[in-house]
Amino acid sequence: MTRHALALALLMGCSSVAAQERTPQLALPAAPAASVQQGRTSVHATLLGIGRVRQLDTYLSPLQYRGPQLQLMHETLRRTRWAHGNVTFQTLWHGDLAYTGNDPDNVHTLGADINYDAALHYHLIGAAPPLPAGPRATPPAPRFRLLAGPQIGTTLGVLYNTRNGNNPAQALASLRLSASVAAVCDFRLRRQPLSARYQLDLPLVGLMFSPAYGQSYYEIFSLGHTDHNIRLTHPLNAFTSRHLLSVDIPLRPFTLRAAYLCDIRQSHVNDIRHHSYTHAFMLGWVRRLVILK
Repeated sequence: MTRHALALALLMGCSSVAAQERTPQLALPAAPAASVQQGRTSVHATLLGIGRVRQLDTYLSPLQYRGPQLQLMHETLRRTRWAHGNVTFQTLWHGDLAYTGNDPDNVHTLGADINYDAALHYHLIGAAPPLPAGPRATPPAPRFRLLAGPQIGTTLGVLYNTRNGNNPAQALASLRLSASVAAVCDFRLRRQPLSARYQLDLPLVGLMFSPAYGQSYYEIFSLGHTDHNIRLTHPLNAFTSRHLLSVDIPLRPFTLRAAYLCDIRQSHVNDIRHHSYTHAFMLGWVRRLVILK
């Protein structure tokens, strides 16, 4: 009996030690994977491009100018927790620098401007699953998505004509409220995953600065002779639209983005006609960052 009791006690002790050794291994979490999934993804894209622009500003000249234009664009996309995670916040910085000439190529214009736009896009089609209440993991996105929402933006810039003496420059300054629509499609081409997106931004109402025809900036800012220099804009007197088509190509160790930009800007206020038609091709890279908070 003593031998049997001793053997039974020894067996139970060994089983208890083995169970204690296995229990911590089952309870250990996968720390790296957990830290990656406790956040939402923000997408940052930087693009450089070159294109052609056709410009007219009757305050400076009645002639149309054409020439090359450099483009720089930076975009940030971040999914919010509003409307069960179906709202995306977009910011877009866009700058350009142009050197244009008239048809005889004996007069030139230098132009530069910077644009900032911020938009809230709601997922109309292809809404993503709701974000979980606990760990903030980003659910996989559907293959096709249609988004729309409001956008607010501003533009600051200048045009300088090399021939004019009294009024050689024209300031560009505007605020706008736009409607923005975007369509995104994820697909594969010969096993290569691709993501195509088209975005249309259409200003609906805004404000812009414009001198009166023949009015100098000296009269406005030095003498204080204003003449309805802040004007209300809408599609009837300032039809403007921006079309952006891009394709993301995942490569190792980054994602390449190729894009085409068609930027149409027009206005007819204070008896001054202005238009700028841009067609540009851009190339850049995309980074995806995890927001842990």
